[in-house]
Amino acid sequence: MRTRIKEFRARYNLTQAELARMVNVRRETIVFLEKGEYNPSLKLAAKIAHQFHEPIEAVFLFDSEELH
Repeated sequence: MRTRIKEFRARYNLTQAELARMVNVRRETIVFLEKGEYNPSLKLAAKIAHQFHEPIEAVFLFDSEELH
C-alpha cells in the first residue's frame, strides 16, 4: 500500500506533528505511514482522509495484487 499523506500534508501546509495531533496518534505513526511501513486501522485511515476532505481511496492506494 502506498499513501499520498505527504502530498496532502504539503497541500494543507501541515507538519507530521500537526497531522498526528489532529488524528490523535504519535508523529512516528505518520512517519511510518508515509514510508509505507505501517498499515493503519480503518478508523485511522478514515480520520486522516477526513482531515484532507478526501475519500480514503484517494489517500491510501492499493496495488491490485493486494486486493486479491
